[in-house]
Amino acid sequence: MVHLSVTPESSLADAPVWIVVAGLVPSQIVTLHASLTDEKGVRFEARAFYRANNAGEVDLKQAPALGGDYVGVWPMGLFSSLKPNKMHHRLMKRDVMGSPFHIQISLYDSYKVMPSSMDVPLKTCTVERWYVAPGVERFQIKTGRVRGALFVPPGPGPFPGVIDLFGGGGGLFEFRASLLASKGFVVLALAYFAYDDLPQTLTEVNLEYFEEASILLLKHPKVRGPGLGVIGLSKGAEIALAIATFLPQIMAAVCINGATCMNGASLRFGDLHIPALPYSPERIVITEMGTIASLHVWGDPQDESSQASAIPVEKALGPVLFVVGEDDKSLKSKLYAEAAIARAKKYGKNNCTLLSYPGAGHLIEPPGSPLCCISQMHQRPLQWGGKTELHAKAQEHSWKEIQKFFELHLGPPGNSNL
Repeated sequence: MVHLSVTPESSLADAPVWIVVAGLVPSQIVTLHASLTDEKGVRFEARAFYRANNAGEVDLKQAPALGGDYVGVWPMGLFSSLKPNKMHHRLMKRDVMGSPFHIQISLYDSYKVMPSSMDVPLKTCTVERWYVAPGVERFQIKTGRVRGALFVPPGPGPFPGVIDLFGGGGGLFEFRASLLASKGFVVLALAYFAYDDLPQTLTEVNLEYFEEASILLLKHPKVRGPGLGVIGLSKGAEIALAIATFLPQIMAAVCINGATCMNGASLRFGDLHIPALPYSPERIVITEMGTIASLHVWGDPQDESSQASAIPVEKALGPVLFVVGEDDKSLKSKLYAEAAIARAKKYGKNNCTLLSYPGAGHLIEPPGSPLCCISQMHQRPLQWGGKTELHAKAQEHSWKEIQKFFELHLGPPGNSNL
């Protein structure tokens, strides 16, 4: 009898999964197919073809995929290779406290490039991928000017506190914050424009808003002081670097594929003002497929003209971890990070670290998130870059390093067994 096992069948979305097929005929060709439907009704699919060994088994930890959406030994290939049936659509969990993503794993005899309703699988199994661990609480934040969502692990604490920022699309994204809270951090997913009653566009970054948010988080009874961490992606990484530079409450910063000077929007903090580096829209590249590459829109951080807009990272009290994808099609993120690290060293600061990943694109997220190399932003299909397997490996490695970085500089998470 054919048997399909997926272990565990229910887990956090960043956890690895082990797939094994048994009871096949030796050397039998089979197709493993994964599918899910997201909260917007868009279907994602991936498939890979395998040959059973002499015992009639396919163990994804050992067996190489012969073809499909990937080749070679890759235990998480079906999850990392999921592609949308709707062009330029990004898989992103919006309601992290609701139901999990349900991924159906189906086993078919022979090659099935596009399984149809007429194809009957030999076996199926449904996997639950959660974005929040049991006991983690979510609180909507609308205090003073601060808007966002606070995630608090179970237990008395105290826990290290982290501010989580996303990018230039605005709004509020919670899936990374909820996963970090599931590891034992108190995390404030912080919106800063295009959300609730915040401004709809970002024309200026006022650090007083982020100072208010950091004070609010530090006052929480379950947050272990005396300082906080911050993590940001894209525009959020740029702001994360700025608040780590100027706010003494920030003791550790993780900047993922962001600029290290003020791009497009100036910075203000009391009497301090850093002008924005203007962008050059005439350098936008539109591909044959109609997608937009913004890689050359922003100025070179090493140019003399860019220095007035550079964030003075040497003033940061705590360490900075730069995470960059070398196939970033949105921003010259490695060049920016290297410029900031060189500047820091020039002023005697040596606690900036660079994690640089060949083949990784712009949207480096927690593991389990499939590569999104193009998605709609402001009604335009923007290129993010990335090679599927290398990007997935970057997500797996950087996610562990980010947690170790925060643990080292903020203290251990309160509930390491979550």
